[in-house]
Amino acid sequence: MKIIDAHIHYTDNEYFEAIAKAAGGENSLSYLEREFKRLGIVMGVGMGNVPVSDEPGAPSLFNLDRTMEPDPYNYPDFTCFCVGINPRGLTKENAHKVLPQYEKILKTPRCVGLKAYVGYHQAYIYDEMYHPFFELAAAYRVPVVVHTGDTAMPGGKIKYAHPLSVDDAAAEFPDTVFVIAHYGNPWIIDASQAARKDNVFIDLSGMLAGNVRAESFFKEYSGYADHVRTWMKYLGNFDKFMYGTDWPLVNMEGYIEIMSEIVPPEHHEKFFYENALNVFGKMKQFI
Repeated sequence: MKIIDAHIHYTDNEYFEAIAKAAGGENSLSYLEREFKRLGIVMGVGMGNVPVSDEPGAPSLFNLDRTMEPDPYNYPDFTCFCVGINPRGLTKENAHKVLPQYEKILKTPRCVGLKAYVGYHQAYIYDEMYHPFFELAAAYRVPVVVHTGDTAMPGGKIKYAHPLSVDDAAAEFPDTVFVIAHYGNPWIIDASQAARKDNVFIDLSGMLAGNVRAESFFKEYSGYADHVRTWMKYLGNFDKFMYGTDWPLVNMEGYIEIMSEIVPPEHHEKFFYENALNVFGKMKQFI
């Protein structure tokens, strides 16, 4: 079975080193490439998390432990990326001024979307400062991936990351595709309802953390697994769901095992592979 991991991160720092070790892995590009090959993962979508400059609103790039020069967009052949909408200093007044930088990046082949960090940035996704980015995403036919649910940092304010805020944005911008990252966890019910809109999809990255394994997970957290299954079935459209890990947060092999049991087998090909190709359409040229 071919797999696309629709949501990964990488930054060379102590924080990522620690969480990778806790997940039974290693925070390195060589490890990522080796595990992808071993597990049949043919592509990973990296989320931009490293600002390219100190300029307010400057884009954030997916960082793979290398210099940003001479070509910061020349990623390995097993990765694409979403450029991060850097919230620091971004306002509705200056958003248009930084758009040319984002447009330049979107024109590069391996940039397949935008990523918004609501919750970490204390403004709702429907805030006017994001509107120009939604229009840009629609023009380039790429999705906007929105962090939803709990945040990894104690300074985050999760009310801004509620998935119903994505419903508002999707209603106002029907030509823009939105991805509810992390299934809105813990607001899985609300995320399921928001994804009833034609232009809203869900990735199941970051639903667990650490060195998780199927046998122990289903023994200890059967209620959680049943909750996820129930609301996936409630939505009733498995074209909406994509596999992702939020690596290095979780052990990749264990996460595949767990999601393979949560998602009905007849939907595995869509969930693990086809849906990501449809949402991140620019990836098709590389697979």
